[in-house]
Amino acid sequence: MPKKRSGGGLTGTQQAAKFLGVSVLAGAVMAGIAMPAFGALGLAAKGTVEGFDEIPANLKTPPLSQRTTILDSDGGKIATVYSRDRTVVALKDISPYMQKAIVAIEDSRFYEHGAIDLKGVLRAVNRNAQSGGVAQGASTLTQQYVKNVFVEEAGDDPDKVAEATQQTLGRKIQELKYAIQVEEELGKKKILENYLNITFFGQQAYGIEAAAQRYFSKQAKDLTLAESAMLAGIVQSPTRYDPVNDEEEATKRRNTVLQRMAAVGAVSQQEADKAKAEPIALKVSRPKNGCITAVSGAGFFCDYVRNVFLTDPSFGKTREERGKVWNQGGLTIRTTLDPQAQNAAQESIKSHVYKSDEVATALTIVEPGTGKILAMGQSRPYGFGKNETQINLSVDQRMGGGAGYQPGSTFKPIVAAAALEQNIPVTQAYPSPYQMDYPSPISTCAGNYVNSSSEQVENEDESEVGPYAMKEAMAKSVNTYFVQMIAQTGTCPVSKLAGKLGVDRADGNKLSTGPAIALGTEEMSPLTMAQAYATFASRGTRCAPIAIGSITGPDKKSIPVPKASCERVMSEKTADTITALLKGVVEDGTGTAAGLSDRPSAGKTGTTDGRYAAWFTGYTPNMATSVWVGDPAHKKRMIDISIGGQYHDKVYGGDTPGPIWRDAMSGALSGRTVENFNDIKIPDPQKEKDPNKPGDSQGDPGDSQGDAQGGDNGGGGNSGNNGNENASSGQSFPGFPGSSSRGNHGGGGRNGH
Repeated sequence: MPKKRSGGGLTGTQQAAKFLGVSVLAGAVMAGIAMPAFGALGLAAKGTVEGFDEIPANLKTPPLSQRTTILDSDGGKIATVYSRDRTVVALKDISPYMQKAIVAIEDSRFYEHGAIDLKGVLRAVNRNAQSGGVAQGASTLTQQYVKNVFVEEAGDDPDKVAEATQQTLGRKIQELKYAIQVEEELGKKKILENYLNITFFGQQAYGIEAAAQRYFSKQAKDLTLAESAMLAGIVQSPTRYDPVNDEEEATKRRNTVLQRMAAVGAVSQQEADKAKAEPIALKVSRPKNGCITAVSGAGFFCDYVRNVFLTDPSFGKTREERGKVWNQGGLTIRTTLDPQAQNAAQESIKSHVYKSDEVATALTIVEPGTGKILAMGQSRPYGFGKNETQINLSVDQRMGGGAGYQPGSTFKPIVAAAALEQNIPVTQAYPSPYQMDYPSPISTCAGNYVNSSSEQVENEDESEVGPYAMKEAMAKSVNTYFVQMIAQTGTCPVSKLAGKLGVDRADGNKLSTGPAIALGTEEMSPLTMAQAYATFASRGTRCAPIAIGSITGPDKKSIPVPKASCERVMSEKTADTITALLKGVVEDGTGTAAGLSDRPSAGKTGTTDGRYAAWFTGYTPNMATSVWVGDPAHKKRMIDISIGGQYHDKVYGGDTPGPIWRDAMSGALSGRTVENFNDIKIPDPQKEKDPNKPGDSQGDPGDSQGDAQGGDNGGGGNSGNNGNENASSGQSFPGFPGSSSRGNHGGGGRNGH
């Protein structure tokens, strides 16, 4: 039984003997000498390696994780993202000083030995025996490279990293065999290049190019002798020799490297002494990683791009596969983001809503006919600080957004489009009283809706009393008109058209089937509404939103990306008719504050019950934009409130989201060709107005119906509670209940202008 020192460990001689036995054995075996008898010596411990010949000869070298660069549509950089900050460079792009420094300090006989340096092993044994411990290792640069490959392959999994770095006999022998393979297949120069690209240099910098940028803000090819020596010295212990946190220790280590370079003839003693005399002159570039660094407020779009990559099967069969590709990085992603549109969006947001306001705003611009997302911004910046957030208020929950917000009356054009597709004429009029019970029963996709609790709906203003036809009802955003319309069509055509338009709830749940859907009571995101309105702008062709135009991989080869997915979801006539209706909204309806002065535009306001959210969604032939303003937490009502330094007693879709939309669109479209809609003339039947009748304060000579308020039925001339004839105009209406004095606003029934 071996003797032990008083401290309980083996003596120096015993340690040396143990190290010699293992090292020489490993060295001999790994040198490729055919000595099968070694297996019989029992030195390959059970549970570590069964036999040298059973170790796979193929070293699976994973692609090195690198920076991914995200670009806008013009090629400008939006942001750089990475799991490990690394830029792979060729040996010719690495300073010769750096190459000499790393070889001198880590493996000075690198060009003289094979995968295993037996001379180095024996020298280490001798030194360790003299010191009574492990003062010197014997790993070659090639062996270190192999170990780094195992660590790189382990990624951020702590268990795999621990396994890759475990100091067992089996792991050492495995590394040695792989080192032989690497030496045979790659050669010295390629091994050195790979080593300098894979090695960790501290301060989140992986590889020499990232290290040169981090510490000296220069490229690896431009490193001086002193700078190269400092970086080479860091490798042994990135924490201990970190020049940012301990300049004195880093200087001592750098000078050790310089002296070693002189000792092995890599530089002259005079050159080494001159470099030693130089103080360490850092020019630190702080890590700039992730969407938080994005320019022009594009952090949320950057995050959306990441979510697109991780959720789209085009980039891998499983999320795990896609995540691995994303983390390995080295990608150049050119996106659809238009820099002019993005800048205009952010400038408009900043001028109308402060990040410190009690409420926030989000804005998304989509290109009709392609689905390209041109801009995406919000008032609360991307980040972790006060008045900042990482929740993308423009998108659905599964893509990094929140639970969505009721779009209010911006949903009404979808109801109108469904009705037009059901051959209901644009001149269709309804009694449209100020207040009424929800019609019942109403057909749905799953049967009939029955208003069992006498839920009611009412208009924004008591003066809004019909009858109205579609044009004026859309311009004034008359709630009771659209509830009566959905009663005639049923909710199924509306929900089916919404599905074709890609209009889904932001939380992923199904749309409800009740008649309140006509008033925009289902929570949605600005991107959803923008791409739906883009369908009207493109005359009925809906294109799913896309954010990625092209991707180039680390090998500079193109990676396939999802193509635009477009399909016709309504007739051109229906889409053009909706456009004509929505032009009326911005010309002399609730959205006049949003109208553009230099080109045709169309859009719709929306304000939810309780004023928790306000919207303006609209378009020109070449851009569709949706703006939401509200409290992301759905707690703050926009009454008696200051937004962007402007006081509001009540917020409407036209007075806050509308101007944001106008200014963003004006900037985004500046200098671009003016395009026209395909105009459709909506007939205005002769009205019979009586100025002495109550409720005639909103008379519009171009409207198709007289304002005939009268009696308890709210639709003067209605015969009884279900009258079918309007005495004023002589026009027939489907049977609807009249108004009631009850004040119940159930079912979200007051979503207004």
